[in-house]
Amino acid sequence: MKILVVGGGGREHAIIKTLRKSPRVTEIYAAPGNGGIAADAICTGIGAKDLDGITKFAKETGIDFAVVAPDDPLVLGAVDRLEEVGIPCFGPNKKAAILEGSKVFSKDLMKKYQIPTAEYRVFDDMNEALRYLETAPIPTVVKADGLALGKGVTVAETREQAMAAVRECMEDKIFGASGSHIVIEEFLTGPEVSVLSFTDGNVVIPMVSSMDHKRIGDGDTGPNTGGMGTIAPNPYYTEEMAQRCMEEIFLPTMRAMNQEGRTFKGCLYFGLMLTEKGPKVIEYNCRFGDPETQVVLPLLESDLLTVMEATARGTLAETEVKFRKQHACCIVLASQGYPKKYETGYPITIPADLDAQVFVAGAKLEDGVLKTSGGRVLGVTALGNTLEAAIENAYAQAAKVTFENAYCRRDIGAKALRAKEEVK
Repeated sequence: MKILVVGGGGREHAIIKTLRKSPRVTEIYAAPGNGGIAADAICTGIGAKDLDGITKFAKETGIDFAVVAPDDPLVLGAVDRLEEVGIPCFGPNKKAAILEGSKVFSKDLMKKYQIPTAEYRVFDDMNEALRYLETAPIPTVVKADGLALGKGVTVAETREQAMAAVRECMEDKIFGASGSHIVIEEFLTGPEVSVLSFTDGNVVIPMVSSMDHKRIGDGDTGPNTGGMGTIAPNPYYTEEMAQRCMEEIFLPTMRAMNQEGRTFKGCLYFGLMLTEKGPKVIEYNCRFGDPETQVVLPLLESDLLTVMEATARGTLAETEVKFRKQHACCIVLASQGYPKKYETGYPITIPADLDAQVFVAGAKLEDGVLKTSGGRVLGVTALGNTLEAAIENAYAQAAKVTFENAYCRRDIGAKALRAKEEVK
C-alpha cells in the first residue's frame, strides 16, 4: 500500500516509523516531511496546509491511505478533500475537528453534555472581558478561541497578567482571527495527564497515558514550549482513574459529538487535570499530541495501519489494540535559546548503533548532511522495563546525539518518579 502522511515534525516521524513496520506498507510519502523524515519516507515538500496540492498529489500518485496528523489541515478540512477524491483517511473531518479548532465550541459542548471541565466565560468584547477580570478569581486562564500554534493559552497569576493577555488577543491580535473570541476559565490544580485515544464514533480505545514537560527549564521554569520531553505511562493515571475517565469523559465526549452530528473518527486527545473533585478536561486535541506520540507509539504492539484503517471504517471494536507493558521516555534536544531566539544550520550526528529511536522535528538535508533548522530539533525515545530504566537509557542515548548549541532539560521524568512514590 502507498501511504501519505501529512505533516513534517517529530510526531509525523514517529507515525511514519511505526507505519513502516506494517508488512502491507510499500511506500510512504510525507507532505512536506523534513530532513530526518527523508530517511524513512519520500518527502514531497508540499505544505501541510496546501490542500489543493495534497489532494492533487495523492490522486496522481495513487495513494491508498492517508494520515492527516497536524491540527491546521484537519481544521481546514483536509480529510474531507481527500475523501472526496476517494482516498480513505485517518483523522476527523472538518465538522469534527472543530473540537480543537474552537475553544468556545468545546467548552460549550462540555457544558451542554455535563462533561467535567473548568468553569468559564466566553467574550467577544474586550472591554467586557476586562471588566469581568476586575473581580474574577485569580489565578485565571485566558484562551484564544482558535488555533494558535499551541501558544494561545495564558495562565495568569495576577490580574495585570490576565488583562494583558486579553489585550494581546483582542486588541493587538497576536493570534489573528483566533483571538477575536476568548475564553476566560477557572484555574485548576492537580496532576496533568495526556491520554491519546483511537475512536471511530462507536468505541473509544485509549492509548498509554503520558506526561508532557512544557516549560523550557528544569523544575518547570521559564516559558512554555511545544514540549521538552515525555514519559509513559503516567503514574498518576491509575486503573481506577482510567475507569472514571472512560465513564465520565471519554464515552460522553464521543456520544456528544455523535449527538451534534459531528461524529469523530481518528485520534482524540484528552488533556486532563486530576483535581481534588475528580478528573476534568483542560483541552481536547483532534490529533496525536507532540511529543506524546513519540513515547506512546513505540509502546504499540499492534499493527498501526490496521488500527488506523479500522478507525476510518468504523470497525475498531473488532480490532485488537495492544501495548507493551513497558515504560518509555523521550528527551527533546532543542537549539539553545528556544523558544525565543536561536541559531540553526549546525550538522547533526546520530550514531548508527543508538539503542533508541530518534524522531526528527527541526532539521533539513543539505548536500546529504542533516542540519538543524528549528527550535525543537529532535526527540530521543528509549524503552525500559521500569520508568527509572527508561529515563536512564533515554538520557544515555541522547548524550550520543550531537550538534552545536544543543540543549535539553535534565529532569524529564523526575516528577513522574516522585509521583510513583505518592501513588503507592
